[in-house]
Amino acid sequence: MEAAGWLAKCYQLATHGKPTGATLNAILRGNEAMQTLETEFPDKTPAQPGSGFAAPLREFNLLRWFSVISLLIIASVAGGLGYVSTRFVVRDSVERDAMLTAQFIQAMAQAEVRHSQLPPGTTMGELLDPRLDHQHLQVSPALAESTRVEFLDHVEHLPDTLLANVYARDRTIVWSTNPALAGKRIAADGELEHAFRSRKAVSASYHKAEEGREEQEFQRAPQYLFIENYVPLFDSQGEQVMAMVEIYKEPQDLIRRIQRGYVLIWASTLLGGALIYFGLFWIVRRAASMLRHQQDRLVASETYVALGEMSSAVAHSMRNPLANIRSSAELAQEIANPQAQQNIVDIISQVDRMSRWVRELLVSLRPTSDIAEAVDLVAAIDDTRQAFAQQIERNGVRFTFEGPQAQWVASQPLQLSQILNSLFSNAIEAMPSGGQLRAQVSVRDGQWVDLLLSDTGKGMTKQQERMVFKPFFTTKQGGLGVGLALAKRIMERFGGSVSLSSREEEGTRVSLTFNIAAGGEHGAQHPGSRG
Repeated sequence: MEAAGWLAKCYQLATHGKPTGATLNAILRGNEAMQTLETEFPDKTPAQPGSGFAAPLREFNLLRWFSVISLLIIASVAGGLGYVSTRFVVRDSVERDAMLTAQFIQAMAQAEVRHSQLPPGTTMGELLDPRLDHQHLQVSPALAESTRVEFLDHVEHLPDTLLANVYARDRTIVWSTNPALAGKRIAADGELEHAFRSRKAVSASYHKAEEGREEQEFQRAPQYLFIENYVPLFDSQGEQVMAMVEIYKEPQDLIRRIQRGYVLIWASTLLGGALIYFGLFWIVRRAASMLRHQQDRLVASETYVALGEMSSAVAHSMRNPLANIRSSAELAQEIANPQAQQNIVDIISQVDRMSRWVRELLVSLRPTSDIAEAVDLVAAIDDTRQAFAQQIERNGVRFTFEGPQAQWVASQPLQLSQILNSLFSNAIEAMPSGGQLRAQVSVRDGQWVDLLLSDTGKGMTKQQERMVFKPFFTTKQGGLGVGLALAKRIMERFGGSVSLSSREEEGTRVSLTFNIAAGGEHGAQHPGSRG
């Protein structure tokens, strides 16, 4: 209703030529109604309690959640793999060492039996208990003792041995490298009982010394850890354990290899986990950035579609009334008195400005082709300078250009003209009292062309600088706010980019980055170019 009333007042002024206060106020209100400053209205308004509107959903931060959860998962998996690997390496090394020790002891036992020429069927396990020397039918006590002493001497001088014990079937220590243990009966020893019952070739374990175990009375304390081996000696049938040899060893070389294995396994685990984490983090970070970019483009596309449908209807509906107002104003200008002439000129200029707004709005919302052409950027700049020559001269602006004679970029002639027209218009309007407008064209890395357009105008605040590329945001009185948004959209469509920096009372710098066009002189000529 307000827009219809404003148009009616304009028409009344154009036909009668006598402006009234109400008419002028209506024109001013209509002009101000076309401007919407985005800074006065926040993008998101939190829902008030009891208002009936649901609160906005919190944004899901994919990168943050992934960095935390993946770190926990990878750390847990890496820690578990490291623990399992170290346990396997240590246990396998200990079992190998125990198997070698058992094979050595059993080989010595058989060799001593053969060396003493004992009767067939006699084993070393039957001779280790001196309490049974007089019970052997075919072996004299002296021969049994000499054979036993030779065997135990070999056991005593095994390398890296901390303690060696020999158990009889009743769990009594019949011999030990620590004489204080000889004759003691060890009861309630789970590992010893298991070794007697299992009849395995060897039972091995590694641990630190336990003060509560009386059979672990070492003559020298182990430095790091020790290995406990139970080596059974069977009867001639291999069915019954006749004696048990217990060896406590501290193999320095094996311990060093185990320690090196610890370091290697954990270092590899940490390095592998870190590489996996940072590799996945980089992929997810890039994916999150692409998703955010695609989301922004989707939102912008949906915004343009919605605005396009609405604005097209509004723009087409306004064209005919604006054309009628302008025609009526031109007719009234021929017969109006001098007092009304200036008001009629203002009506025509305002109608022309609104018509320009309508054209810009329709162009900004019109789908464009993605096919790039080779366009001479320098020629386009010169054409734009000539188009704005009168405004440049009227505002007292000095224009300077630095760059080559010609530079071909990937764009489209009409789209490039639209970008340059918007940038020149903004720069000139920012310098109403004169200044300097400077355009610089340079080639970077052989594949990019940079256009830097700088002015010495009034500049912008930091908040305005952050919002300049949003559609319909403007800092100009009577501006539509689609120029920079459209420029950004066109530049990105052809693989380029646009950035802006500004400081209050110092000026604004707009940087455009183009792809160098393939084809050069054979590409499309810019309309009105010097080529």
